[in-house]
Amino acid sequence: MLGVIILNWNGLGLLKEFLPIASRFTRGEEVELVVADNGSTDDSVAWIRKECPEVRVIELGSNLGFAGGYNAAISQCDYEYVVLLNSDVEVTEGWWQPLLAYIKEHPEVGALQPKIRSYHDRSKFEYAGAAGGYLDCLGYPYCRGRILENVETDHGQYDGEPTEVTWASGAALMVRTDAYREVGGLDEAFFAHMEEIDLCCRMIAKGYKVMALSDSLVYHVGGASLAQGNPQKTYLNFRNNLLLLHKNLPKNRARKILFLRRLMDTAAWGMFILKRDWRNASAVLKAHRDFRRMRKKYSFATSDYLPLKKILIPLKKLRMKT
Repeated sequence: MLGVIILNWNGLGLLKEFLPIASRFTRGEEVELVVADNGSTDDSVAWIRKECPEVRVIELGSNLGFAGGYNAAISQCDYEYVVLLNSDVEVTEGWWQPLLAYIKEHPEVGALQPKIRSYHDRSKFEYAGAAGGYLDCLGYPYCRGRILENVETDHGQYDGEPTEVTWASGAALMVRTDAYREVGGLDEAFFAHMEEIDLCCRMIAKGYKVMALSDSLVYHVGGASLAQGNPQKTYLNFRNNLLLLHKNLPKNRARKILFLRRLMDTAAWGMFILKRDWRNASAVLKAHRDFRRMRKKYSFATSDYLPLKKILIPLKKLRMKT
């Protein structure tokens, strides 16, 4: 059976907008819709039980973050497959069925995602997940449909056969529960941001495939927890990206790439300074300081399984597409 789990923390407004739609389009003998509540204080749970009594509620008691919340919720469930679905995602009719059919037919697949478009501009891909993700040669994440700040309009250019990718978006991430548990679930030290990329990397290391499907579609608001440019988001993205590389690359390769990343991140810090954005500049410094402290708990990868790709699409050409 499939469990579709929405993690909520004081997100009553989002629940009112998106949960009824999710409930309408996530029904059947093979699927159950769940809200895992991270200790909300805004009457979220009471509203769900009154307005959407068909939805299962798991109360976690406190804010465990994205990673800890999903780990705790999944530990309390017995679903063969699980979708980690953000509370700011609008699903479409039949969205879960192609995903479930594919993962059932392909035991080598550990995780997969649907096509994700922007809720605010429904013809364009969504920034964070689009049509499946990769890591560039320096370990920065990008997607089919988005490189840097350039987001493509969806003209069907990524439609067709399911595609193997390096990571699938945590906005709507289906996982094989046994594989999820085998690799240890989401890394709770990440708290939020890029933990799904780390999860997918560890699945690949265990021999599983990560896929993106185009015949399932959802719309994602994005930035509902932390907006782009928020110093806390800057901090988590910089720190967690460094941890991701340290954990999932062999020693010699990791050291080379992390050295280059320090140079790139220094340049980013300099840009914040020039803009007099002191809070984000401080966030970059704090991210590197905490990375140096936190990396001691992790070992380097024992094999070089992680594909880091060169971006071959010139940005000029990409802008012409959009």
